[in-house]
Amino acid sequence: MSNPLVQAFFVGRAVAEVLNERLEVAVTDALSEIGKFDAEAREQLRQFTDEVLERANRASAAAGAGQTTTGSGQTVAESVDLQANIDELRAEIALLRNELQRYRSSSV
Repeated sequence: MSNPLVQAFFVGRAVAEVLNERLEVAVTDALSEIGKFDAEAREQLRQFTDEVLERANRASAAAGAGQTTTGSGQTVAESVDLQANIDELRAEIALLRNELQRYRSSSV
């Protein structure tokens, strides 16, 4: 290999081979990552769909479980929950009033 042209040819050929191999590895890795991302996205979509359908089925079963509706279209369970919420809010208001009165009397 005393001829510089021959040596340059082989160096160029080796550079091309190394670049080709590295490009092949990079493309393979990129395609692998894209495949993993696609599989994960599909799995998450499947889980989301399953969860939505499960909740819809539970709501449908609860609606069909014999809950009677009141004249205003509310179910009995909804009106009980509403009354419970009102009672809890009234209790919290009473507690806050007591705390406020105690604060006012201690600051005077």
